Amino acid sequence: MNESVVTEFVILGLTQNPELQRVLSIVFLFVYLVAFLGNVLIVIAIISNTTLHTPMYLLLLALAVVDVICTTSIIPKILETMLTSRKTISYGGRMSQLFFFTWSLGAEMVLFTTVAYDRYVAICFPLRYSAIMNHQMCAALLSTVMVIAVTNSWVHTGLILRLTFCGSNTIDHFFCEIPPLLAMSCSPVRINEVMVYVADLTLAVGDFTLTCISYGFIIVAILRIRTTEGKRKAFSTCSSHLIVVSLYYSPVIYTYIRPASSYTCERDKVVAALYTLVTPTLNPTVYSFRNKDMQTGIRKVFASLKR
Repeated sequence: MNESVVTEFVILGLTQNPELQRVLSIVFLFVYLVAFLGNVLIVIAIISNTTLHTPMYLLLLALAVVDVICTTSIIPKILETMLTSRKTISYGGRMSQLFFFTWSLGAEMVLFTTVAYDRYVAICFPLRYSAIMNHQMCAALLSTVMVIAVTNSWVHTGLILRLTFCGSNTIDHFFCEIPPLLAMSCSPVRINEVMVYVADLTLAVGDFTLTCISYGFIIVAILRIRTTEGKRKAFSTCSSHLIVVSLYYSPVIYTYIRPASSYTCERDKVVAALYTLVTPTLNPTVYSFRNKDMQTGIRKVFASLKR
């Protein structure tokens, strides 16, 4: 069957058990509301408070926007397939979901590295922070994030567009991701696998390495702090950041560094949930809500709503 005549694909989701689907639909709805509302609150707080218009908060603003796009491109469709009898996605919908998810995946990985670099400069070079992380540098970093994310998304989406699919049009996943689509294809996918491997090495492994190096320098700087309380708070923040980025990078590297033939439905669905659902939900708490200036900005948002 030629891909040009295929109009719909069937998404199997996480499970075919009706009772388990109802439970999971509640979980997914809760996760989506927490992730969406938390990240939207961050966006509103930063935009509406001029005191938060600094490079660090602009990077967190970008991270929140990416998380909103990531979860919104996936979870509403998951809920539709779980709560209704409609378990199909159109060809255009499939490619749109793939494009926006791949874009958010690339953007998030590079943003984690830029946020780590920002914290590295702030802690290791506090007196030079304003000179190094000025608005021009922030604009350059965000532009780099956008260029890398768009390029990554266009390359992989374009390579998927050239594939043909034979036999079943069933996607054994809860959204349209590259590995299950490659496993479905009857066309040669060698070029796709090579490009996915290259992207995984440069974006996932490369960014994870740079992020760990930044936090390594940060930890060395923290060890020089003389006050026990200051050292404890710094370690707490640093460790929580490292846990979140590890939860994100590790499953991404695992998923995309393997050939399509090694894709396993049940196991890889659980792994994919870590970087599509868990991390966007944790990011607001780990990166923003614990910050005093952000807490002040959020209180101002709620105060303005009361008026």
